[in-house]
Amino acid sequence: MSSPRTGSIRVPRPIDAPVVRSRLRGAAGALGLSVVRTPELSVGAIGALVSSAFAWVPSLWYDEAATVTSAQRSWPQLWAELHSVDAVHGLYYALMHVWFWLVGYTPFTLRFPSALAIGVAAGLVVALGRRLGGRRLGIVAGLVFIALPRVQWAGSEGRPYATVTALSVCLTLVGLTAVRRTRANGRHPVQWWIAYGALAVVAVTLNVYLALAVVAHAVVLLWTLVARRSAVRRSALSDRGGTVAAPLVTRRALVRWVIAGVAAAVVVSPLVIEVASQSKQVAWIAGITSRTDAQVFATAWFGGDNVYATVAWALMAVGVVTALVRARRTSPAVRDLFRAQTVRVALPLALVPTIVLVGATALGEHLYSPKYASLSLPFVAVLIALALTAIRPRVWLAGAVAALLVLSIPSAYDVKTPTSKQDSTWAKAASIIASVRDARPDADEGVIFGSVYKHPGATSDIIRVSYPWAFTGMTDLGVRKNGAESGVLWNQTGDLATTVPARLDDIDTVWFVGGTSRNIEPEAASVLAEHGFTAREHWKTGTVIMTEYVRAS
Repeated sequence: MSSPRTGSIRVPRPIDAPVVRSRLRGAAGALGLSVVRTPELSVGAIGALVSSAFAWVPSLWYDEAATVTSAQRSWPQLWAELHSVDAVHGLYYALMHVWFWLVGYTPFTLRFPSALAIGVAAGLVVALGRRLGGRRLGIVAGLVFIALPRVQWAGSEGRPYATVTALSVCLTLVGLTAVRRTRANGRHPVQWWIAYGALAVVAVTLNVYLALAVVAHAVVLLWTLVARRSAVRRSALSDRGGTVAAPLVTRRALVRWVIAGVAAAVVVSPLVIEVASQSKQVAWIAGITSRTDAQVFATAWFGGDNVYATVAWALMAVGVVTALVRARRTSPAVRDLFRAQTVRVALPLALVPTIVLVGATALGEHLYSPKYASLSLPFVAVLIALALTAIRPRVWLAGAVAALLVLSIPSAYDVKTPTSKQDSTWAKAASIIASVRDARPDADEGVIFGSVYKHPGATSDIIRVSYPWAFTGMTDLGVRKNGAESGVLWNQTGDLATTVPARLDDIDTVWFVGGTSRNIEPEAASVLAEHGFTAREHWKTGTVIMTEYVRAS
């Protein structure tokens, strides 16, 4: 018997375990080298990827629906709206209008710009950390920033808070560059101050609370001046002398900051006045209550996770105290001086916005809400990283960072569940309506929109705004005033006995969609019954109720 031909048969080589391990180590090393060589880009890409993952899963909620309805209006309609409500978000709505024009609207495209903004912010946090304390501080700060629970929330939210974080750290980087160019008589210091003022105008136009970042910069400059004088005094009194760093902030830099800040304030003052005139739209913000302490401690930066908040506050305290104490030694190391200056930059930007907003609220101007503290998130990350990077050796540092990342996993999961946004079940309600309608595609259908739970100023038409494909072809039987045409956020339902009958001519199926509070379904059912409609099926999901009515044959 002859042997079979084997020339065309491929025989797999045995797996060489040492070779596999070597290749895996090589791949991991290449990845690590990439992160080290281009940390801003690498960490920024990780931030955008983590934030955008599963961003389409959570159901939309009230605030995001406001973005959707505003950004899809024509330019004249949007302009009219901003004169009555939401001028504070005008620039954001305009940018989202352009974005939807380019890519169209879906829940994912609504939230994707926020994910990109978190990626940009993460890269800028790395750049800030590198400039203040070196590469290690920058990389750790960027990773910590991505893991912050409130950052995870902002990155999957169709609102401007992710962009606010990016602008706050960008404005700080530009300000630092302007100060250093002024101190060193570098090239084009005036141009950097112009850039700082222009960026401040853009930032405050996007969100007026970013003016607090400019105020915090003043605290940074003044604290740095005072620390310099204190260091000079201690050096003069010391018998052995000591190391005194060159002045980081000069009087000329302080004067130029004042000029840039005042110029920016003058430019944005009309917007600030308009926003102040619409202060009734934040009437929902409570004064100082028993919940305020918990909001400041855990909610604003750490998503209400008390364990994470406790660990983070402890790390920040250790990092701040250690850096400042070491810098006050007789002969501090250069590294200690840099770390102390990191505290002088990051601590005011972390605390001043919250102090101002809580203080104003305590005085009767109700301005504090945890989400308005988003501009401080990059600097919270830097302060946490300051403590972590004091850990030696590197393997212990890596373990501490990994532990903090693991601690953030539950909150990262929580913000990506279907009902993570104010327990909203709008997506499920829309899917129920869409599936039932698909089974009866030839029906002539109308809809009556009822209330929305916890939002008396809107109707459940807000669900149609968020998920329009579930309502395509339906006639709104109860609408009295169109929000887009009248310059307000939401449509308004009129008297059902007056509006509904006149629109029932060819309708054979009517949907009622409303909320469990202020329920107007009994009134709607009565009007429909007078015209031969009876309830066929009823659904309830969360706080949304739906009933399908059909005309008796």
